[in-house]
Amino acid sequence: MIENVRLAFQGIWGHKLRSVLTMLGIIIGIAAIITIVSTIKGTNEQIKENLIGAGNNVVTVNLNQSGYAYDMSWSPVPAGVRVITEQTRRELEDISGAQKVSLYTSRNYEEQAYYLNSQFNGEVYGIDDHYLSVYGYQIKSGRGFTEDDYKNFRKVALVDTTTVTTLFGGESPVGKLIELRGDVFAVVGVVALSEDFAPTINSINDYYLYADTSSGSIYLPSAVWPTAYQFDEPQNVAIKVENTDVMTTVGQKAAEILTEKQIVNKESNFDYRSQDMLEQAQQLQSMSESTNAQLIWIASISLLVGGIGVMNIMLVSVTERTSEIGLKKALGAKKRRIRMQFLTEAAVLTSLGGIIGVASGIGLAELISNMMQIPVAIDVTAILISVVFSTLIGVVFGLLPAVKAANMNPIEALRRN
Repeated sequence: MIENVRLAFQGIWGHKLRSVLTMLGIIIGIAAIITIVSTIKGTNEQIKENLIGAGNNVVTVNLNQSGYAYDMSWSPVPAGVRVITEQTRRELEDISGAQKVSLYTSRNYEEQAYYLNSQFNGEVYGIDDHYLSVYGYQIKSGRGFTEDDYKNFRKVALVDTTTVTTLFGGESPVGKLIELRGDVFAVVGVVALSEDFAPTINSINDYYLYADTSSGSIYLPSAVWPTAYQFDEPQNVAIKVENTDVMTTVGQKAAEILTEKQIVNKESNFDYRSQDMLEQAQQLQSMSESTNAQLIWIASISLLVGGIGVMNIMLVSVTERTSEIGLKKALGAKKRRIRMQFLTEAAVLTSLGGIIGVASGIGLAELISNMMQIPVAIDVTAILISVVFSTLIGVVFGLLPAVKAANMNPIEALRRN
């Protein structure tokens, strides 16, 4: 075996240009596959990190009607759906894998909010004292809501950094008054996502995928929400879980508990359903992988072309070395030995192509990452599979030339010389 490998390298070195041209199809195919796989893995990891966050593993559970989220912005308070109590919130926190639970109400689009002559067109939330920590918000200026704010029904508000720009023109909003549905609220603080939980924006595509494109958010204490909106409004639930592995199970369990306890009429078309960030990440990853899988198949065509090129060159090599084969067989070489020699040479040739292709693919992936700001992650498994696969290409496409050499008649071979 070692002798066959030595002879293979000797033959490759003796025909350097021909060998490189023969390996070219293998190199291009493997390089393309490694580049695509690295890009897929890098993109998937970024999607998961951006949507889930570094430790901000949040599952949301919302009221649904006939399979669709029930939007209070355009609909009345649903009949037969109870308000979630503090006791139920604690019961949700007792679910295995759950860490903290927040109850909140929301309006996805509010246009009856003003600061002086500026109109607000964004989201409004009524939040409890757990909301900011569940979602990973930090107070950037001013203060957060206090226990007295909730107990005394104070008309105070928090705004995010986007609202600071869109509604207040970049000026500090702390201490200023905003009008919301005829009531006046004093802004006491500015909140923003912690840097640990903020998505990574590497390109304009990432911006449109992850960035908040609304006009901002205003947050009210849940205690004063009914004064601006509706009384007895069922809340949404946000659950921070221990890790991504339990997100789906915790969400499903919470939805079951809420549907059982909060829906009075079991025959109605209302129920609670969960949607976790892991599920969203997996949906985006699936879209990414399905697109790139087609590219991998296209890249695989070059491997097929490379394999055919190896077979052609090995057939030429058999013809050129007819006298060598005839002499070896005349000296007693068995068919198996002749066959193994040419199979080894083909396998070594394609293996070298595979290794060079892997190196080229890694380099190309890093180059594309730097030029186009696309995340990449090198997959060791893909590297090993690529090298093994390139070796198998040599064995498969080198079989015909090897069999032809092994079956050669020694007398006819020597006579051709």
